[in-house]
Amino acid sequence: MNRRHFLKTGAGAAAVLTGIPILTTGCRTGLRSRLMDGPPSGSKNIPALTPDGYRILHYASLAPSGHNSQPWFVRIKDSDHWTIGLDPDRCLPVVDSSNTEALLSIGAFLENLVQAAAAHGYRAHITIVAKDRFDPKRNPDLVSLRLEKTRPKNMGLDRLTTRRTVKSRLSGRHLTPGDVNAFSRLADGHLFYFAKGTTHADHMAEQAVANYIIQMESPAAVKELAKWTRLKDSTIKEHRDGLTPAGMEIQGLARWYVKYLMDPEDVTGQTFIDKGIEKTQQQAKEGAGWLVINGDGNSAADLIASGRRFQRMALEAKNRMIAIHPMSQTLEETRGQKHIMDNHASGTLPHFMLRVGYLDKYPDPVSIRRPVEWFVRT
Repeated sequence: MNRRHFLKTGAGAAAVLTGIPILTTGCRTGLRSRLMDGPPSGSKNIPALTPDGYRILHYASLAPSGHNSQPWFVRIKDSDHWTIGLDPDRCLPVVDSSNTEALLSIGAFLENLVQAAAAHGYRAHITIVAKDRFDPKRNPDLVSLRLEKTRPKNMGLDRLTTRRTVKSRLSGRHLTPGDVNAFSRLADGHLFYFAKGTTHADHMAEQAVANYIIQMESPAAVKELAKWTRLKDSTIKEHRDGLTPAGMEIQGLARWYVKYLMDPEDVTGQTFIDKGIEKTQQQAKEGAGWLVINGDGNSAADLIASGRRFQRMALEAKNRMIAIHPMSQTLEETRGQKHIMDNHASGTLPHFMLRVGYLDKYPDPVSIRRPVEWFVRT
């Protein structure tokens, strides 16, 4: 038995399986700082893209996405005319077979883009051109965007750079009416709050766990999760996407074990799966309750609009010291979808199920994004 195998099956595994939590509160690591911090500048590799355009797209890329797959691409037709599309190679065909979450992610990307453009002195004129949300290979272009020069607005771009998803240590104190109303305005009134302790909130927590377990019992879903998991710094630097130990809030000795002793195939192992289920159960018990963003429909335009509403709320969350954690398993699984249909009036179209709660400290962002050059097409 070699030294690495001994550590992997002995002391290192004991750290994961016993008293040291595998998933705890995240903290800032040097990797994101080394790869991403500093003011974005223009790229000589994209002649049609101005320095302002480059910076706008950098800020747009800080939007969240399922598995941090970053499913967007941008086609530069002219310096002030772009199209935004859905990259089929970055979709999640197992847990998001209808591309619902991918389109919500495009909406978040678009909201960041609009706000960054305003800060740099541009008004973004948006036209949804998508015809079919189910087939990005056939119809990859979703949005046509034109930039019009205007006066810069003070948009607070630090909100874009410091936003992050926080999953742990959420307070159980109920959201104040003022905070709920503020989020509702940002979501154009498409918002419902179910406080912790209510029957509806309890059902949402139960369903989140039950449908996560369904996914973890699916070899295809676990394989897809493993595909987007980046454990080692070298792999993170190579891909600049996916689920990292910091993004999964793995800390302490457990992070050391995951980074240096685990292999990608270990993500499909029972120990990793069991710990994921255990943490999901723990998370579902935490927080002030749940926010639901309801959609007007399920077209590409409807989903992009919901993604923008979510992102506006997420950008405001830090100012209010509130964590927003999407737990989408219920919306992804057939069982969860049936539960929603059976227990709600017709016309209910939840696009987001968000666990929320106050934080004592809002942690720094840790997830990695691809450089602009990687997702721009000319």
